[in-house]
Amino acid sequence: MNRAIGRQLMIDVMDRAASRNFPGVRLVQIAYHYRSLSLYTKLGFDTREPLSAMHGPTLDLKIPGFSVRKATATDAEACDRLCRAVHGHDRDGELRDAIAQGTANVVEHLGRISGYATSIGWASHAVGETNEELKALIGAAPMFQAPGFLVPTRNGELMRWCLAKELRIATQATLMTIGLYNEPVGRYLPSITY
Repeated sequence: MNRAIGRQLMIDVMDRAASRNFPGVRLVQIAYHYRSLSLYTKLGFDTREPLSAMHGPTLDLKIPGFSVRKATATDAEACDRLCRAVHGHDRDGELRDAIAQGTANVVEHLGRISGYATSIGWASHAVGETNEELKALIGAAPMFQAPGFLVPTRNGELMRWCLAKELRIATQATLMTIGLYNEPVGRYLPSITY
């Protein structure tokens, strides 16, 4: 502490991203850690989204009209299209890894894929056309990766639904970026890797 090691590590990450011509860097900062928030802000990161880590017992529930099943490799293209529609890019590598590991699920609504999750947890992400897809994925999750799953706090409808299902906020976090950032157009659950 107080030796500028954290600053130097972050500068090294930023330099590496620049040397590889990455258009931006993203991170999830734990909100109660004010020193890291100050550091990232001083380095040029902008706050994009407050996040709430939700935790509790699994729900084992179904949302009528939204069927959840295991994702297969043939689903990847449809999932990538959804992710591009919401975020402006896909996460194909992470998605395919989750499919291979058996943790990815898709939601089908009106005969087509309308949402997916690599899992429901801290290091996983989900995308849906509406909150109903996210509710279906959360409701069907066999487990929540510790210490919980991240919900954009500004998504009041989903926050209220989670709280009504007796899930609780474990901690607050902040999505921060430097460089390119596409404001999401749709519903999503971020991960600490995004």
